[in-house]
Amino acid sequence: MQRRTFIKAFALSASVISMGLAFSAQAADTIKVGIMHSLSGTMAISETPLKDVALMTIADINAKGGVLGKQLEPVVVDPASNWPLFAEKARQLLSQDKAAVVFGCWTSVSRKSVLPVFEELNGLLFYPVQYEGEEMSPNVFYTGAAPNQQAIPAVEYLMSEDGGAAKRYFLLGTDYVYPRTTNKILRAFLHSKGVQDKDIEEVYTPFGYSDYQTIVANIKKFSAGGKTAVISTINGDSNVPFYKELANQGLKATDVPVVAFSVGEEELRGIDTKPLVGNLAAWNYFESVDNPTNKAFVAEWKAYAKAHKLPNADTVVTNDPMEATYVGIHMWAQAVEKAGTTDVDKVRAAMAGQTYKAPSGFTLTMDATNHHLHKPVMIGEIEGNGQFNVVWQTDAPVRAQPWSPFIAGNDKKSDEPVKMASN
Repeated sequence: MQRRTFIKAFALSASVISMGLAFSAQAADTIKVGIMHSLSGTMAISETPLKDVALMTIADINAKGGVLGKQLEPVVVDPASNWPLFAEKARQLLSQDKAAVVFGCWTSVSRKSVLPVFEELNGLLFYPVQYEGEEMSPNVFYTGAAPNQQAIPAVEYLMSEDGGAAKRYFLLGTDYVYPRTTNKILRAFLHSKGVQDKDIEEVYTPFGYSDYQTIVANIKKFSAGGKTAVISTINGDSNVPFYKELANQGLKATDVPVVAFSVGEEELRGIDTKPLVGNLAAWNYFESVDNPTNKAFVAEWKAYAKAHKLPNADTVVTNDPMEATYVGIHMWAQAVEKAGTTDVDKVRAAMAGQTYKAPSGFTLTMDATNHHLHKPVMIGEIEGNGQFNVVWQTDAPVRAQPWSPFIAGNDKKSDEPVKMASN
């Protein structure tokens, strides 16, 4: 009787162990991918589409067989435009959810919030937005633009005859690290071109700021001193009231052009852009670029939006950070296939020199030395339909300079290969 009881107990125990192993095997059949973007708060207007395009890209990869024969499992978190919360969510994704990689952040303050976490836990972050440079990490791949791939060429264009030959510059930004550091670089660049401080005005507003009446009036006054251009590093939903106030006060691009570094098709969606025609944005991609790869990308996005009933699905647009997200996910998947594993050190090594034919129409390369993409530079004019007409672009992708030569002391820095945890 005791023997029979023992056999039953052993069989039950074996069954439980078998079920546990089956569950573990089933869990291991997916590769978890973190998506960390603000879906609420002041940055939601810009970051929500990045979450959605990441989900679209993951679904597309899964439909084609996944990665290493496994399906990608997205894990979406919302740090809610709360910078300390980004670090908490990053730790959750890496420690608790065991994400093999994370695609996320928009603002530099959110990226700097999570950076120590990724370096401590040896995680991988793909950062898809233009930024101020002055950073390199073995745990981050920067798929957005460095200053020499956006800000510097944009100001060079404003100084040219084609760009209006501006002599005075109104630097207007949101009050955090990206605008302040970018404007520090631009002020030094303008000095190198002979522009004096009296011809440079610098103003910052808080996140979520909406009352631009006085600021726009001051722009008009400043412009009375000579041909003026506004360089905008306003981020998030504050762009909407700023552009509306430009229209309210009749400040046209022919009088004072605005070039924006954080305004794309998504931020202009829902705004009457007719009074803003001719104002500029500098990016590495616009939805309007005409090539087969981009047509396929835009069509895929519009179909995805309708199929998943995204808000205002009939009017969705693509933009530069969405393209950077799309390219980054595909490059990571290629690197995992090359490495034969999701092991961070091996994937990081496999990322060196990865290429991808991007919707911009250019084949982009991940620099083996500095973890930044080689990207084309484009300047577009706002059109009445909220799209951009590309008025200038580089002939080929430009290699990023993470350490700007216009910041004192950077000549002593180099972008020698970022230190790997192991090879």
